[in-house]
Amino acid sequence: MKILLPVDGSEASLDAVRHALRLIHSGLRASFVLANVQEPATLYEVVVAHDAEVIENVSAAAGAHALEAAQALVRAAGVEFESEVGTGDPGHVLVEIGENYGCELVIIGARGVGVLRAALLGSVSTSVLHASSVPVMIVKQVEE
Repeated sequence: MKILLPVDGSEASLDAVRHALRLIHSGLRASFVLANVQEPATLYEVVVAHDAEVIENVSAAAGAHALEAAQALVRAAGVEFESEVGTGDPGHVLVEIGENYGCELVIIGARGVGVLRAALLGSVSTSVLHASSVPVMIVKQVEE
């Protein structure tokens, strides 16, 4: 089984990764696809940068950075994984990544870094839940 794990660098997304690792330790045989989606550059960023390649490089670096903690957790657990950074609307791009990799399950944190955006537009987890053709498990953040 292949599981899509959306990661945005937040504790909520890392809680989802930890939950998926607990499933593996309980006997589930699976590999992971760690995915991060960067929103497209704003018009202001395009005008200021003057170079689309600079914007792409910055976006790719930000996505790679957001994946680092999750990759470290998965590597330490000895679980096979692949990683991808996409650009666009997070909910739709995550569903596309899952389909491209043949994922059979999505495990996603209930709330990531876009709290204000979630309040205004609906959360990424809700968007993935409604758009996905495979089961979606939403992991609530662990309370301290």
